[in-house]
Amino acid sequence: MLALLFAAGLVLLLVGAEALVRGASRLALALGLAPIIVGLTVVSIGTSAPELAISIDGALSGSPDLALGNIVGSNIANVLLVLGVVALITPLVVQRQLVWLDVPIMIGASVLCFVMALDGHIARWEGGVLLAGAVAYTVFLIRLALRTPEQVPERPEVRDGNGVAAKKAGVVRQVLLMAVGLALLVGGARLLVQAATGMATALGLSELIIGLTVVAVGTSLPEIATSILAAIRGERDLAVGNIVGSNIFNLLLVLGGTALIASEGVPVHPVALRFDLPVMTAVAVACLPIFFTGHCISRWEGAVFVGYYVAYTAYLLMAASSHAALADFRFGMVYVVIPMTVLTIAAVTLDSLKARRTRQARKDTPT
Repeated sequence: MLALLFAAGLVLLLVGAEALVRGASRLALALGLAPIIVGLTVVSIGTSAPELAISIDGALSGSPDLALGNIVGSNIANVLLVLGVVALITPLVVQRQLVWLDVPIMIGASVLCFVMALDGHIARWEGGVLLAGAVAYTVFLIRLALRTPEQVPERPEVRDGNGVAAKKAGVVRQVLLMAVGLALLVGGARLLVQAATGMATALGLSELIIGLTVVAVGTSLPEIATSILAAIRGERDLAVGNIVGSNIFNLLLVLGGTALIASEGVPVHPVALRFDLPVMTAVAVACLPIFFTGHCISRWEGAVFVGYYVAYTAYLLMAASSHAALADFRFGMVYVVIPMTVLTIAAVTLDSLKARRTRQARKDTPT
């Protein structure tokens, strides 16, 4: 039974992702908007719908660890797993707006949520602050899109009245296509999460571990399906914008809305405060130098992200089972793997800065 639910959810995800990406890319073209704006807003909010539904349901049904673990684990999975897998499939060129605006906002939202959680609780008023931030961010992106519209060549057939009516009808069709795709994504993710949660519960895993792993990956499946398909179809701005925007809305909209709706806010498990929230914040910070180096996410950087997600998941499972090798694993990660990664990223960043300065010096040198 669980296997059938899993297979049905996977099919719904694939079909829904195709519809959502196709509708979003055509909508951006019809409205003269940059695909990255659509990815950061409409697609990101849409693919965050499973996190919102499951987190609110978990908070109201007395499973707060599942609610928080879902959000934190999903943000970690979006960057390390989703972005890593997409970069492995095809190197991703990153727009300057992501480097200088959206990634810093993602980092700021991560730090803000971590600070709010330091007292072991995210209160309702703090949820209101996060929710207000989601509204402000959305309004800002819309105003930015209206001020700097995408330059789309006008077709001759849309100059007359009939052409304008046809264009409006086309916009309606793409919105409906996106709505159908989103509904299939949410339904597919829900089936997959139900199947995977049933398997994990049978294995005796805690609510926090299930939220950080099984449910987090399950609710990230819309992002995985949407971003991979967008990258394959050449909509790379949509692929990256979807991931970054989804992380921002997971924190501001999903966590904020959950804390505001829950009668006593969202309690923060001590384990999540000591380990998972810092990891989520560190992962967000790690995006900036990687995105900054040449405005491109290369395959080797994608491989590093995927490797870290495998290590993170292995650590959670080993900690849950009190595995004998946990201490050695922790020592190797903290004192060997992480320092080597930091040094590598620092070296690549310095090389990129030197190359950029050299190119600028050559431009400034009179011939």
